[in-house]
Amino acid sequence: MKSIDEDLARQVVRPRPAESHKGNYGRVLLIGGNHQYGGAISMAAEAAVYSGAGLTTVATDPVNFAALHARLPEAAVLDYNLDLAEQISRSNVILCGPGLGLEEKAWEILEAVCQHAGSDQTIVFDASALDLLSQKPDLLRNLQAGLVILTPHQMEWQRLSGIKIADQEDQANQAALSRLFSGKMKSVILVLKAHRTRVYAFTGEIYRNSAGNPGMATGGMGDTLAGIIAAFLGQFGPKLTSVLAAVYCHSRAGDDLYQSSYLVRPTQISAYMPRLMKRLSTC
Repeated sequence: MKSIDEDLARQVVRPRPAESHKGNYGRVLLIGGNHQYGGAISMAAEAAVYSGAGLTTVATDPVNFAALHARLPEAAVLDYNLDLAEQISRSNVILCGPGLGLEEKAWEILEAVCQHAGSDQTIVFDASALDLLSQKPDLLRNLQAGLVILTPHQMEWQRLSGIKIADQEDQANQAALSRLFSGKMKSVILVLKAHRTRVYAFTGEIYRNSAGNPGMATGGMGDTLAGIIAAFLGQFGPKLTSVLAAVYCHSRAGDDLYQSSYLVRPTQISAYMPRLMKRLSTC
């Protein structure tokens, strides 16, 4: 098992070229946030913006518009009740799930993402999307996306894989992942969130995060990680190393903040990301 560490993150988070513009750093679409769970998609979007996504668009329930406009004016906002096909086709990375819920509208959105994402696009499935997929895993087998990232915590992975938390050993996890995608593992990455998050690569390699602390055990931390992963995929490319660097930076930011605080809020991690990425890119 390989370690996810600072050296790896430094290889990914590099200085930005002088000749560049927002289009160089990814078009990221985040879909989620029903009438009850708007905070989840807001935290994911905030993480994406603060982690360097070039253009961030949030498709959500209109009840969340005012809060998003007030807190995150850098992000565009649209009604997820509208046809999302065009917006999906225009995006490099689609993050689906934070605060999406399990209602009929959530099913419609998930099926639209699975249907319209193409081979040149990356999908990150998180939170509610994972619970929906656990009820209809056949949707995973027909995906045409170029790269698919799953970001479950251990209970979500239990529901999706059928493996009890106590039995989530590496071999069993790899076998379940292969089964879910009918053996087509070349474009799938599993980020299994835990005390020491493990990443299962399509190459068969397994990585273990070296950072993280108990102060990060609070609601919204996973939404924030998903937003960081989406941003890194958008600006550093649809690669395994982008995912690994995002996992490390999320936890490393938490470790830095934990030195002077009993707990770490997800929004604090997002606000800290530009400074951390600057340090990693210049030292």
